[in-house]
Amino acid sequence: MTSKKTKAFDEVRPGEALPELAVPITVQLITAGAIATRDYFPGHHDKDAARELGSPHVFMNILTTSGLVQRYVEEWAGPAARFADLKIKLGAPNYPGDTMTFSGEVTAQDAASRTVQVTLKGKNSMGNHVTGTATLVLP
Repeated sequence: MTSKKTKAFDEVRPGEALPELAVPITVQLITAGAIATRDYFPGHHDKDAARELGSPHVFMNILTTSGLVQRYVEEWAGPAARFADLKIKLGAPNYPGDTMTFSGEVTAQDAASRTVQVTLKGKNSMGNHVTGTATLVLP
């Protein structure tokens, strides 16, 4: 559910935890994300090709992961929050049949720029799929 109210800068404090978000990883999510981002690498939509690469199944691309990270942070911050920066790093792959659970925390706040930094991770059964930070400008 997307928040209809945007967080105000003065309402947020370092240490504030974002609510967790569980995202089921499906073949449809992986392949649709790859196609939507024009990533036609076979490992993202062809199970046989993925297996030839040594992977047990198709795997999520970084652009889909990036979109899911943005969804997670924006659902907490609200629609009027603006991303100033997003830095992510991939870890364990996302395969169909798993679940990636996002968690995060406000780790910095700058009154001069009205920005907050959120440190986050998306974890699946093999470990962290994605870790990173998002810097947001809040009204």
